[in-house]
Amino acid sequence: MWGSEKTVGKNVTLITAKAEIQGDIRISEALQIEGAVKGNILADPDSNAEVTIGIKGIVEGEIRAPHVVINGEVKGDVYSSDHITLNKNALVTGDVHYVMMEMVMGAKVNGKLLHVPSEKGKKSKPDLLTKPTPVASVASETK
Repeated sequence: MWGSEKTVGKNVTLITAKAEIQGDIRISEALQIEGAVKGNILADPDSNAEVTIGIKGIVEGEIRAPHVVINGEVKGDVYSSDHITLNKNALVTGDVHYVMMEMVMGAKVNGKLLHVPSEKGKKSKPDLLTKPTPVASVASETK
């Protein structure tokens, strides 16, 4: 956490315990959430971004980031293209899509754990960070 060697050298954005954010957040580095976010958290696909949800932090929306650490609550699907850690107070209500996962005893997932195979030998990570583009349906009339 703060002051540890893990965060040295990273620019960390902090959402404090008394803050509530409504709307999507786009990041390219580190985001620490101690408050509430009602919206999606989306990391740049080419970044090495890390999203950390604190013990009292809550996210109501989708999370897409290479590195995710959950200590609090997430109501939505989580997509991690590299590594996800679910600590003992983690509560995820939604599906977790992961390449590599660490889950501590006490963590809860009310949804599916969906392993995405890593593409060994390829330099690119699985494309979990970009949302699929919706396909428009076209109705045609015949005379």
